[in-house]
Amino acid sequence: MTSPQPTAPEEYDVIVVGAGPTGENVADRTAAAGLRTVVVESELVGGECSYWACMPSKALLRPVAALADARAVAGSREAAGGALDAAAVLARRDAFASHWQDDGQVKWLRDTGIDLVRGHGRLAGERQVTVEGEDGGERLLVARHAVVICTGSRPVLPVGVPGLAEARPWTNREATGSPAVPGRLAVVGGGVVGVEMATAWRALGSEVVLLVRGGGLLPRMEPFAGELVADGLRAAGVDVRFGTEVAALERRAADGGPSEVTLVLGDGERLTVDEVLYATGRAPRTADVGLEQVGLHPGGWLDVDDSCTVLGVDGGWLYAAGDVNHRALLTHQGKYQARITGAAIVARAQGRPLDTARWGAHAASADSAGAPQVVFTHPEVAAVGLTLDAAERAGLRVKAIDHDLGAVAGASLYGDDYRGRARAVFDLDREVLVGVTFVGPGVSELVHSATVAVVGEVPIDRLWHAVPAYPTISEVWLRLLEGCRG
Repeated sequence: MTSPQPTAPEEYDVIVVGAGPTGENVADRTAAAGLRTVVVESELVGGECSYWACMPSKALLRPVAALADARAVAGSREAAGGALDAAAVLARRDAFASHWQDDGQVKWLRDTGIDLVRGHGRLAGERQVTVEGEDGGERLLVARHAVVICTGSRPVLPVGVPGLAEARPWTNREATGSPAVPGRLAVVGGGVVGVEMATAWRALGSEVVLLVRGGGLLPRMEPFAGELVADGLRAAGVDVRFGTEVAALERRAADGGPSEVTLVLGDGERLTVDEVLYATGRAPRTADVGLEQVGLHPGGWLDVDDSCTVLGVDGGWLYAAGDVNHRALLTHQGKYQARITGAAIVARAQGRPLDTARWGAHAASADSAGAPQVVFTHPEVAAVGLTLDAAERAGLRVKAIDHDLGAVAGASLYGDDYRGRARAVFDLDREVLVGVTFVGPGVSELVHSATVAVVGEVPIDRLWHAVPAYPTISEVWLRLLEGCRG
């Protein structure tokens, strides 16, 4: 039986491979400028964020924060003595994940004037993409101006751990989408996915043990952030263990019940749980997108310049935005890159030069200087820009000012015995902020003010005139500025 032959080439101005938030935003920008645009997607339109990451995970975590906030205040505490309704939380999660159906997002593409081709897209040469459909048939798409790779990233499992494959470990997809609460859950990894899922499933009733190879949590953030999150997890009943390695795993059927997993730890201890989540990093989804057809190495991250144009490919027609370029593995940064990418494609299509100077219209400068992030644990962590260590390693002459968030009037009103910390990193030569970190309940809503200050490079003297409302947690800004000015 011969395979179906490719159809005649279909011509577009722009081809976007990957219909996650990044790909959707690229397509939105180019279509809005009048460029005929098509998106290729092999799974669900909306991508990882909509169905297996941001939306379902935060839907799981929001009830945890709401209940914790209620219990932190005398008066509401007495009315909030019960446990979370796990079934209701999971049902709300399912709704936020659109029950893993992409009809709404497909409609948005159609209403925006963007074509959708379902199937696996691969580069086939300069400005060419072949799409293999579920029926094995192929379509050949040709771009007049640009092809954009927005295929994202996938979870990485460690190599060489005996029994790992047979143990069928959870990744972020199973952790955010599980239809039931596991009785016992082991989480391997101390990054964002690990701590958020430990927080969520513990609050929903799981016995959770968090196994971390290193000596702390959230290693890319300020050290005190991981310390306070570890304290919060322990207070919630999570067994947090540092300096711990998993040497082997075994999954077997329990007597008269479902299977369970035994983890053999580096010191020989055997730990038995119902499920194990591996949250040990991400890798690019580039192994099978045809990179070899344009002289690039399959399976690697795609190196790009600040306009997200792929390096090593002549002609300025190939772009890569979002996780796949490894600049900032955050949904909002991928969408930001998409806006930059779309603007660059449109400018080139119209014969206009690119503005790639720092903070230019075609430069994703914020990826390195002002990418915000929130970790939705209890307490929350909100940060933007450089940590103190990163600033010093970059050769900047900096000063870090720390302040006890609980000492701010708004924080003490937010919750009794409020515990948190803030740090601002000031560049003493330019007299601007280069990094801010907040840790504490409710601090996620503080991060955008910090982002504006860092990205806007607002002079410290001008920030002094940005008066925070009293009594809010934002009053911590005054304390940080006072520390800098003396």
